[in-house]
Amino acid sequence: MKSFTYTGQPARVIFGSGTLSRLAAEIERLGCGRALVLSTPEQADHAREVMSRIGGAAAGLFDGAAMHTPVSVTEKAMKTVADLGADCTLAIGGGSTIGLGKAIALRTDLPQICVPTTYAGSEMTPILGETANGVKKTQRTLKVLPEVVVYDVDLTLSLPPALSATSGMNALAHAAEALYAEDRNPVISLMAEEAVSALARALPDVVADGSNRATRSDALYGAWLCGVCLGSVGMALHHKLCHVLGGTFDLPHAQTHTIVLPHAIAYNAPAAPEAMAALSRALGADEPGRALFDLAGGLGAPRALRDIGMPEDGIARAVDLALENPYWNPRRIERDTIHELITRAWAGEPPEAG
Repeated sequence: MKSFTYTGQPARVIFGSGTLSRLAAEIERLGCGRALVLSTPEQADHAREVMSRIGGAAAGLFDGAAMHTPVSVTEKAMKTVADLGADCTLAIGGGSTIGLGKAIALRTDLPQICVPTTYAGSEMTPILGETANGVKKTQRTLKVLPEVVVYDVDLTLSLPPALSATSGMNALAHAAEALYAEDRNPVISLMAEEAVSALARALPDVVADGSNRATRSDALYGAWLCGVCLGSVGMALHHKLCHVLGGTFDLPHAQTHTIVLPHAIAYNAPAAPEAMAALSRALGADEPGRALFDLAGGLGAPRALRDIGMPEDGIARAVDLALENPYWNPRRIERDTIHELITRAWAGEPPEAG
């Protein structure tokens, strides 16, 4: 076996059904008593329900979380933290809300508790992406790794089919790129293959019948593993492209990942045979890129960047930004091939075999 380095992420995970009942005890275990509850505007009512569960441990609610973690929103939330004297945050929602909690932790070092309601996986990572002036910048630091993550399968039962599909595909991207990461290791590779298998198996059933606890549990389990993968090893072309596209054109995060993933996997296939073998086993298909494209289509998820708001004249700008800062990828990044990749993703065409 080749030499490798594995670093475990020090997060406490509580997984199951009805686990929201443990929130008050978890806040107390952290030595806290004034939790600022975070949510998006759309999930404010849900957040208030959670506040009622923790009673006096809730300092208040900030329901302005937004996609791509705009610095301007974080600055507003920081004022609320100060005004309420919050000693921890409790994020209820997906990547937007959890990202806000991380941004607050970066600036204050306040402990974080996350209650994910989607399959995004951000809750398991020491990674924060923030957007300012149309540019999204990402950093990795243990200061933003949540201390406690409470997975409650019951919260995912009402997740709409469309969001279940794109959120699940977003999670799959973390595991897929972990398989060919520069700092990959056997432990994370095992998790990644298991994660892809669990999600690929569960998502069609989840979209068909979202009330099935067994398949919802499988999907959430897979998403948790995907988040661990994302937090443990570096990512490559796929995540770089999605950050460029999302931050520049304000595209929805999960949908962007869903559309780009098959193309990035097909692009890297010739340079990552071991990763492709693992993906083939997990997906039950010889061409992982095409299998992921077909999976997205079967889930009714978008497969064209033009369908989620990217202008055609933005392709050249996206290529320039993708090439602007060098980053590791198993296959060399070249202008013509990246232009072709983004063009095909924009049009919704199947990925081109590498």
